Order: sequence, then C-alpha cells, then structure tokens
Amino acid sequence: MKKTLIASVLCAAFAMPAMAQTAAPAAAEAAPAPALTANIGLFSSYRFRGIDQTFGKPALQGGFDYNHSSGFYVGNWNSNVQSGAGFPDGNLEMDFYGGYKQAFGDFGIDVGAIYYYYPGSEARGMTGGANTGAVNNKEVYLGGSWKFLSLKYFHSVDDYFSARGTAGQRTTGSNYLDLSANYDLGNGWGINGHVGQFNFKDVTNGDYTDWKLGVTKDIGGWVIGASYIDTNAKGTCGAASQPYCFANSASDTGVGVNAGSKTKDAGKGIAVVSVSRSF
Repeated sequence: MKKTLIASVLCAAFAMPAMAQTAAPAAAEAAPAPALTANIGLFSSYRFRGIDQTFGKPALQGGFDYNHSSGFYVGNWNSNVQSGAGFPDGNLEMDFYGGYKQAFGDFGIDVGAIYYYYPGSEARGMTGGANTGAVNNKEVYLGGSWKFLSLKYFHSVDDYFSARGTAGQRTTGSNYLDLSANYDLGNGWGINGHVGQFNFKDVTNGDYTDWKLGVTKDIGGWVIGASYIDTNAKGTCGAASQPYCFANSASDTGVGVNAGSKTKDAGKGIAVVSVSRSF
C-alpha cells in the first residue's frame, strides 16, 4: 500500500509541467561552476545497487570532484562498509573515477571509468580458497540524460568485486543498467526515483532488479532525504543458492555465510534517511 501511494505521487509529479524559471538580465552572465567541489553525508544505511553494504548500520560518506571547463572530470568518493558484506577484514570503500561529461541543451552524455577499492580486505572468491589481495572492481560506463531523466550502463572489465562464479568462473562482463529521475518541485523540495537491473555473470541467482523512491528537502544548503529501497535479490538465509545472504563476520568467505554467523538478507526492502551537503 505504501509503495503504491509513493509511486502514484511520483508519477503525478512527473506529469506536472516544468516550473517556469526567472530569466536573468540580458547583460548578466552565468557564473561558472566551481572547478573543485566536495560533498559529505550521513546515511542510516548504505545501499549499493540496492544491496546492503553496512549490515543495516549508518554510513558516513564523502568525496571530492574536479570538473574542467572542457568537460573532463576526476573524483574520489568514500564510505564505511561492513566486513561481512563481501569484504572480509575490510571496512572502507574508496572509489576513484574519471571521465568526460557534456551537455547539449536538454541532453547530456557521460562516459568514463571507475575503480572501487577496499583497503585491508582479502578477496577469496565466491567459492572460498586462497586470498587474492584486496577486494576491488573496475568498470567502464556510458550514460545519457534528458532534463530530469538519466540512463547509465556499467560494465565490469575484471572479476566483479573480485568474486568468482558459482563454479569458479570469471565474473568479468557483469553489468548494471541504471534508470534514474530527479525532479525539482521548487522551494527546496525534490523527488527522485530509480530502477536498476544487475546481471551477475555465471552466478546462480545472482541477477536481480532494484528500485528506489525518495524525497529531499534543501534547508540552507543541507539536504534532508528519505527514501524506500527494495530489490528482488535472492538473500533468504538458510536457503540454497542465495548469494545475497550476508554475514556480520570478518571471517566470512565472501558472498555466503559461515555456520553460526549472524546473517541478514542484504536485498530486503528498507527505508533510508540522510543528511548531506555539497561545498
């Protein structure tokens, strides 16, 4: 019932005509965007592509971005994570990315690459085995946007977060498609929605769809957010072939759990609240 109500509000908002904006004086020129920006946020839970990364605990996140006038950009973003959520002995995610972004009227393009790194973690693959170094992931991406809508495709060029397939196969080529909408309602209010589709190569029950509906309010530069996030990922603990059942344990062997560990369905629906700011 709650999901239906939220979805109805979101659809109604998308159907509203765009609000008129006050035109700047003809003699005035728009100030260029800052080349270097920073962001920080506190979230009640960290969900990456709909999957729990902090075992339901809060996450402190932040990063930096440098945007050149030519359209090229580089950046870094960081968050705490939970060791049992596929990152044995690791508790920090560090993302490094760069690419090219350009707008053409209401349309935009974005192409680049991103590297995810978890210092101190130990990659052991889907089926356990010897350590192979810190968990990491390398992806290239291509995106397009129109007004408040965006579509982005991510393609893994190495084993996806150092994981191997159910029978030990390489998971290179795993991919994710992200369709998102962010609509400005005016007076500091905004609504956002998202649907994503993940293809986990050669992993039994690894594919899933995730979605999100949310609302934000800007108060003096601080953005307060609330959203509902859910997936159909297979994470029923105790059942066979459930790759998204995670354990709150540093001794966990990657995706899946050890007997006796405290477990959690990492794809189960959850409400997330947050406060964030960009500088």
